[in-house]
Amino acid sequence: MAYWLLKTEPDNYSYSDLERDGCTAWDGITNALALKYIRTMVSGDLALIYHTGKERQIVGVAEIISQPYPDPALNDAKLVVVDVRAVRPASEPVTLAQIKQDDKFTDFDLLRLPRLSVVPVSEFYWQHLIKITGSDK
Repeated sequence: MAYWLLKTEPDNYSYSDLERDGCTAWDGITNALALKYIRTMVSGDLALIYHTGKERQIVGVAEIISQPYPDPALNDAKLVVVDVRAVRPASEPVTLAQIKQDDKFTDFDLLRLPRLSVVPVSEFYWQHLIKITGSDK
């Protein structure tokens, strides 16, 4: 199993929208590195959902429930999507400011590559983030 952080603009599609819908295709990704990461996802991987914009915080946990497949809305096989489903909201959202202040995250790709919309999360970072979101309870 791999772990990920998926960014979304909450005004376009929020974690509460994902909870309401149950599942969705995670689309709109065009960055080459982010697409490379999506192509390595498998069903059962877990992801932190991160609201961008004014919020800048981790707000929930989701599960990847499909293998990558070409975005059906576009006519380009290079642009792939995966289906995700809501697992649970974060009991305590974790802000970008909190992550930046925590010395444990100095090499975290969320900080190193801030514009990337799909970020791999190591086991170490995952466990620490799950703990501070209260999602381990």
